[in-house]
Amino acid sequence: MTITLSTVTPVYSGEHYLAALVEQLDLLRARWERENAPIRLAESVFVDDGSIDDSAAVLRGLAEKYPFVRVVQLSRNFGQHPATAAGILYTSGDWVATLDEDLQHPPHMIESLLRKAVTEQADIVYVHPSERVHKNLIRDLGSRSIKKLLAVLTGNKNIEHISSFRLLRGSVARATSSVCSHDTYFDIALTWFTDKIRYISEPLHDERHIQSGKSGYTLRKLLSHARRMVLSTHTKVLRAGGLLGLGMFVMSLFFTAYLVINAFFPIHVIEVKGWASTMAAIMFIGGITLFLLGIVLEYVSIVLLHTQGKPVFFVIDREMDAPLRAYFADSGHARSV
Repeated sequence: MTITLSTVTPVYSGEHYLAALVEQLDLLRARWERENAPIRLAESVFVDDGSIDDSAAVLRGLAEKYPFVRVVQLSRNFGQHPATAAGILYTSGDWVATLDEDLQHPPHMIESLLRKAVTEQADIVYVHPSERVHKNLIRDLGSRSIKKLLAVLTGNKNIEHISSFRLLRGSVARATSSVCSHDTYFDIALTWFTDKIRYISEPLHDERHIQSGKSGYTLRKLLSHARRMVLSTHTKVLRAGGLLGLGMFVMSLFFTAYLVINAFFPIHVIEVKGWASTMAAIMFIGGITLFLLGIVLEYVSIVLLHTQGKPVFFVIDREMDAPLRAYFADSGHARSV
């Protein structure tokens, strides 16, 4: 039984990197064929996301030279996540690996991702940078801080480890891509279909950013990513607001009971008349209002996730991992992750 792998790479300004990337993918493909491995590289899909340089011409040349290279042309620039989802829908592999165009995601690491996936029966494996990716304290610290904050707000601990270098089980990848809408965050949508998520730590470096000081992600784009993350998941904030309202309501009842008892059996003299009853009324009405608002927002969140395509269930087959497990169990192919 031969297991197939597809790779997907969104392309925006990669004319200087694409040839080297395809060469590295071809080396991986050739080694697997030479070793008669139970996996083969079926295709490498490159999605031209309204590229601003000569990437389109470079891709045409690579497609003519390498039979496994496929090019998908989008009508305009839609962004990295939509381009990735579009490319995934053009894949046929049992596994799908997504890589950036600028070589910060070395193709040889795909084998480590596969090993992690099949040995731990995972459906998604991310590469978590073990070092600073951009060699820029503000850029790297800002990225990590936003991910940590969003992980706390949404209650999704996987947010801290997500990256665009990932290995996905093909059925999960294509199902997720098929339901993604304009404001759906792709990596959050993946968690709708599976919770078998792992990650490996490897040194990744964004050489393009290090050398030029330019990044494809502006502050505006990063904030947009954060907004879509929140919209694509339930957040702890909604539940916390509802619980806070409930707490205020209960406190108002206790406070009112205290005022009634204090009126008949004076415990404490309240000098300002009407202050205590006013505070009790504010806490009572405010608590009910906040609690009901939390319920409404929770319901709106559920409706939103339903309209975005969150499934009730999803069936998956992990039996095909056996040949790869045997392959990696061989000491000659064992690799540290």
